[in-house]
Amino acid sequence: MTDFALDIADLHKIYPQRGGQPEKTALNGVSLQVPVGSIFGLLGPNGAGKSTLINILAGLAVKTSGSVRIWGFDQDRNPRMSRASIGVVPQELNIDPFLCPYDALEIQAGLYGVPRSKRRSQELLDALGLGDKARAYARTLSGGMRRRLLIAKAMVHDPPVLVLDEPTAGVDIELRRQLWAYVRELNDNGVTIILTTHYLEEAQEMCDRIAIIHHGSVRAVASTAELLSSIDRKTVVLRAPNSGATIEAFRAALPPRATLTPRPDGSVAVDYRRQETPLGAILAAATRAQFEIVDLTTEEPDLEDVFLEMTRDEPH
Repeated sequence: MTDFALDIADLHKIYPQRGGQPEKTALNGVSLQVPVGSIFGLLGPNGAGKSTLINILAGLAVKTSGSVRIWGFDQDRNPRMSRASIGVVPQELNIDPFLCPYDALEIQAGLYGVPRSKRRSQELLDALGLGDKARAYARTLSGGMRRRLLIAKAMVHDPPVLVLDEPTAGVDIELRRQLWAYVRELNDNGVTIILTTHYLEEAQEMCDRIAIIHHGSVRAVASTAELLSSIDRKTVVLRAPNSGATIEAFRAALPPRATLTPRPDGSVAVDYRRQETPLGAILAAATRAQFEIVDLTTEEPDLEDVFLEMTRDEPH
């Protein structure tokens, strides 16, 4: 047994020059450790290297250098067991339209060498709400049903690690809730989940730890709470009965680097840095400007703020 479901060290992937296209570095020294039993978020903008990393884990792409261990099995020394330890749900809905879901799972189980007596095709379909579609042509399934079928296919060999690549893209709210309920159930049963998503509020709610990748490099790896606390910026929203005449005076009285923005509802939002400006200094500025406060609320940074801070454009 290992402490890490996934242990990646100094992983590089370089696509060579080809067809007039220059050499491209997709992964540049990525190192990650995913604890057993966690729900781990893998976030980054388009082109950050997430798909390349997933393809390497799935055995669909060959790394240039570095090491990958899945459930303790080295991908180079024991490729069969490392691949058997992971299931990947791709972003693309790549399903044979002429197979029924039950047969699709049976074929997938056969490819992994699962004996007939240990296959759980109908059980998986029932768990994902596809039991009544077991014998229907896959081409008749809705997009949400196809995505659920992909999850079932990834689970036929009962892998301890499951990678979900944009699992709720194009899925309605109700189905998204159903999918996440099933993912939480899998996680409660010991399956380690690795999730990529562009829905940052989803990652903030679901993930224990998060890695942010940009330009093929890891910019941050931490618990969700640690990432949220890493942003020093904070916002306080103030409301006064008749603030129009005092807003400019309030702005002029604020400490350096604190900014004031009027909002359509008549309130004003003051952004400031917690380490250099205490909230008391903001309130003192309001008093000096005769900005009579009748209501006050604070807004904490969310994962979107962290993401934008970590993935700001910069020279390559």
